[in-house]
Amino acid sequence: MSAARPSTDAYEVVPGAVALPHGLLLLSASRTLIAADVHFGYEDVIGGALPLWSTGSIARALAEAIARHRATELVLLGDVVHSTAMSDGAARAVRAALDGLRARCPVVPIAGNHEGRSRGRALLGETHERLERDGWLLLHGDVPPLDGARCIVGHVHPSLRLGGDASVPILLGGDRLIVAPALTPYSPGLDIRSESAKRAVLAFGTRIDAMVAVACGEDRVYPFGSVGGLRDATRRRR
Repeated sequence: MSAARPSTDAYEVVPGAVALPHGLLLLSASRTLIAADVHFGYEDVIGGALPLWSTGSIARALAEAIARHRATELVLLGDVVHSTAMSDGAARAVRAALDGLRARCPVVPIAGNHEGRSRGRALLGETHERLERDGWLLLHGDVPPLDGARCIVGHVHPSLRLGGDASVPILLGGDRLIVAPALTPYSPGLDIRSESAKRAVLAFGTRIDAMVAVACGEDRVYPFGSVGGLRDATRRRR
């Protein structure tokens, strides 16, 4: 998997784990759909006068993916909300978005650092710190586990900077670690070629250069091969 491949609407990054548009991940055996860092309510939290457009947009993308891939459950991989402190109107919109998704399949929220000490229960209902699915440990990723388990995490917001303010979300895949990109459009996070991304992944005992990078658009995914190969290719072009 060292070379770039043609774009497609799904790409198996490791056996049983399929990268999908929007940076979603499907576990084939259980048909568990995984989404990281949706940050519902973002606009209200950072400035109450802003329209709450991203919550509805993300919820629609998730609903379409649930239907298309016949998901048996949706796991939200932490930072489900941007903050637990939001207006009553925003809280109603977030609950309505979650209720709409729950009407399609069970929704299982994992708490992240943005859920704070309350773990978001007032908005999200029951939340979890970690789950096991298909031989993977699912957790937010702000605190790496100590047991060396195979992990699927979010938190890092991996991306590839394209120049200026432009970037594309990247799903990172390896035999022991998968890092899903953020669904929120507001936070591109760490460029996968950066030292910060390298350190974030190494905290899970994985070398980022050996991981497969899959760029995630709204309708297609674009397998780029290994992060190390991508770094070398972009360095030569500079």
